[in-house]
Amino acid sequence: MLKVRDIMTTTLVTVKRETSIRELAELFTAHRIGSIPVVDDAGNLIGIVTESDLIEQDKSLHIPTVISLFDWVFYLESEKKFEKELQKMTGQAVGDIFNADVQSVTADTTVSEVADIMTNKKIHTLPVVDGEKLIGIVSRIDLIRTMIG
Repeated sequence: MLKVRDIMTTTLVTVKRETSIRELAELFTAHRIGSIPVVDDAGNLIGIVTESDLIEQDKSLHIPTVISLFDWVFYLESEKKFEKELQKMTGQAVGDIFNADVQSVTADTTVSEVADIMTNKKIHTLPVVDGEKLIGIVSRIDLIRTMIG
């Protein structure tokens, strides 16, 4: 049974929180990839940033509906969601737009488990970790290659 270690990519493109949005865009363009793991100085996985995160900077801002009553303002929608959306749209660095809630796998995860995760969670790329240390990445194209190899 094939495991992630058999198909993962170990030549990695990574970014840090302080990587600028411009540098991020250049990496997406130069490497023709759709997501990049975010690591700390020790190489530990702290999140992932995708092309979609970058594209969200150009979308229209949805202003939440509010009711004003006696000098009080009540949000009818999530104020936190609005703040997060605004932060992403005005972000200057990866730290402003990346997703810290990242699904990852280990080198011992089976390829069928990876396929299940990708299908059920609609994920295209999964970082591979050993503990917290990023050691590789597995993407849908890696799974497709197993069908012809």
